Amino acid sequence: MKKEATLALIGRVTLASIFVLFGFMKIGTFAGMVAYAASAGVPFPQLAIVVAIVVELIGGLMILVGYKTKLVALAIAIFLVPVTLYFHTNFGDQVNLTMFWKNLSIFGGLLILAAHGAGSYSIDAKLARR
Repeated sequence: MKKEATLALIGRVTLASIFVLFGFMKIGTFAGMVAYAASAGVPFPQLAIVVAIVVELIGGLMILVGYKTKLVALAIAIFLVPVTLYFHTNFGDQVNLTMFWKNLSIFGGLLILAAHGAGSYSIDAKLARR
């Protein structure tokens, strides 16, 4: 049980890290991200980037600590679908193809997390023990 709990914790932390990192990066490069989204034809690009920051940063931190993990993992997975389909379907470009498959893999990890939860080393587990 301890080995499984440790593996779940490591998996959750590493999965969350990409969202936390890129959420913070979007804050630091906000104008550039808005310009990129606008150039891709995203409607309301400023709002879209704010939503992306909230989902990635807040959602990533919630997964990191294991709070409301199943719900948040599912929400981020749903968020990832249009982002992936909108920005990473130019399969003639190797970078886009790689980003598509990376996002698909992350999507799978999020679904596993949504199905099984955060594990024993989490706020969710602590709250369930009460």
